[in-house]
Amino acid sequence: MSDHDSDVLVSADWVEEHLDEFQADEPDYRLVEVNSPESPDEGDFPSRYDEGHIPGAIGMQWDEDLSDQDQRDILKKDDFEETVGEHGISEDSTVIFYGNGWIPNWFALFAYWEFKYYGHDDARVLDGGKDYWVNEDYQLTDEVPDFDSVEYTANGPFESIRAYKDDVDKAREAGIPMVDVRSPEEFSGELIAPEGLQETAQRGGHIPGASNVPVKTNLRDDGRFKGPDELEELYADEGIDGDESVVTYCRVGERSAIAWFALHELLEYDDVHNYDGSWTEWGNLVRAPIERGEAE
Repeated sequence: MSDHDSDVLVSADWVEEHLDEFQADEPDYRLVEVNSPESPDEGDFPSRYDEGHIPGAIGMQWDEDLSDQDQRDILKKDDFEETVGEHGISEDSTVIFYGNGWIPNWFALFAYWEFKYYGHDDARVLDGGKDYWVNEDYQLTDEVPDFDSVEYTANGPFESIRAYKDDVDKAREAGIPMVDVRSPEEFSGELIAPEGLQETAQRGGHIPGASNVPVKTNLRDDGRFKGPDELEELYADEGIDGDESVVTYCRVGERSAIAWFALHELLEYDDVHNYDGSWTEWGNLVRAPIERGEAE
């Protein structure tokens, strides 16, 4: 799965073969680099859009372009349509996302999830993200494309891939598996946020009943996704085999989008929900129960 192209995950070679299409004025193919906020361990290679990007790639900033500026939320439907259309993306475009960060494709997978939430049909992810592209010496440019705006009409929202606080309450009561993809230190309550990033909650710990599956365990050392057998085994160890509902969460919903992608898109488990409120919401709620300590 992580060694060949599919309808959701494409290789660096596949992207390189389609560079002409990504640079064309017609909106049939669009490539989107989604940058994350500054984070530790960026590495020594160009990681920000303006320091070099894949030819034809549009630059988007997660917290500026894909988030509501007045609420801690994703874009409203109208704003999503306007933003995406302004970047020359139509609802019929094949859109490939990639990103950087100390977790490959960190916020790119959140952008993919947001596009799927609003019903974009043909969205895919560059396996390994920008880290892999740069480390394997593929081409970069500083030339910024200038695509004409187009009208974009979203089909969603599709709430079946999203979880809210009430859904988490129901999941806890029903014993539905919850996957906390944060680090063991965040899960235990030792840390509230990854080192070097802003704390967004008042308390540390995890949602009672959640299992800890750190997000990097979904990936190989080179940042590409593990194969299906390895992913199945990873989640089967936590009692997840695709026959039940699953809720994924992290700190602000972006790392958990990677686990959601592995479960829902790669393993094709039907009933998987990303709780994008995540620990920023739960860790600030009055009277919400939490647990501390290491995973069993």
